[in-house]
Amino acid sequence: MPLPQAFTERMKADLGDEAQAFFSSYDQPAAKGIRVNTLKLSVEQFKTLSPFALTPVPWEECGFYVDEKPGKTVYHAAGAYYVQEPSAMCAAPLLAVCPGDTVLDLCSAPGGKGTQLAQAMKGEGVIVLNEINFSRAKILSSNVERLGVENAIVTCAPPAKLAQNCAGLFDKILVDAPCSGEGMFKKEPNAIDEWSPGNVEMCAQRQAEILDCAAQLLAPGGLMVYSTCTFASAEDEEQTAAFLNRHTNFELIEEHKLYPHRVRGEGHYAALLKKNGGEGGRAKCMKLRADRQAAALFADFSSRCLHRDFKNLHSVENRLYSLPDGAFDCGVQTLRAGICLGEVIRGRFEPSHSLAMCLKEGEAHFIPLDEAAALKYLSGNTFECDADINGWAVASYMGLPLGWVKVSGGVAKNHLPKGVRI
Repeated sequence: MPLPQAFTERMKADLGDEAQAFFSSYDQPAAKGIRVNTLKLSVEQFKTLSPFALTPVPWEECGFYVDEKPGKTVYHAAGAYYVQEPSAMCAAPLLAVCPGDTVLDLCSAPGGKGTQLAQAMKGEGVIVLNEINFSRAKILSSNVERLGVENAIVTCAPPAKLAQNCAGLFDKILVDAPCSGEGMFKKEPNAIDEWSPGNVEMCAQRQAEILDCAAQLLAPGGLMVYSTCTFASAEDEEQTAAFLNRHTNFELIEEHKLYPHRVRGEGHYAALLKKNGGEGGRAKCMKLRADRQAAALFADFSSRCLHRDFKNLHSVENRLYSLPDGAFDCGVQTLRAGICLGEVIRGRFEPSHSLAMCLKEGEAHFIPLDEAAALKYLSGNTFECDADINGWAVASYMGLPLGWVKVSGGVAKNHLPKGVRI
């Protein structure tokens, strides 16, 4: 693989005798990986179902190397796993998030590390997933929905705006900063064309600004992970050192740099930092405003179609949400908060795909499909249904939800949103 000359010269200087082994790694196929989504099923359950041969990733207990391209399988559509580059899985575990934490993933799209953190939270606490680019934030929101994350608030805002509104509110923060992407050269060849020493410098400047905002957002005593998928010291070790010089109330706990010639992966950098001293901010819980008609219509729908209670009901226009305990308004554009239960359309309650994707067997009527039928459903087709039911039900595969159908006269009408069909 032809690499930029300035990049090769710098890596030779940085790695010395290891440089040739580093460059030889580019002759090997890119490492492929998946992370089992334990919000849907256990790792052991997935092992019995997996269509792939699985080899464990050392730094993530739910992560596995796969030899074939994971693609958009039925299991992927059901949210059973997330496709994630193996070395990128190293950053989130350093935060050691726990159920009940208040967590921020500041540069979250497309959502690999943020949903990795959400798994560890097990639906308890609040995780804010922020992305400054709106089109990427929509992709992030879609991944949150597919994986059935119930306690996420997805926002679209500059880090400085969040810092202005939410200073000191977060127990733990992940900053997976935009970088020069040197670890993406094999996976995304256009990253080579976009690389330059000037771009490295520009990224380093932007990273410093983002880290300064993150410092304001973190509560005293809190932990922060800074990570990149690049090898440039200016964006990695030097960036961390410069941050510590500017913020003397922070300390470095541990630091890791994965190179593709040392581990099976494309490379990553991660540093764990702790903020000392002072007092944190206090988030004001969001004031719940549930439209009476929407709440009543949902209660009727729930009594007929669900076997699970949803709390903290909140309305936005004609949509009804179930917010996580302790949810707060970040004061910025918000794409998703908790679970979108559905919306009122012409006086009727229509359940959302978000609701279907967070349900488990026993919480609604599941209609099991085999693989062929599931693929047809995911393509938008209706199907015959001999189940003794009329009304809303969830099409499922191997116990995992795929989306809503509405059964009438032995036919299940497909209600899968067009944007998620395959």
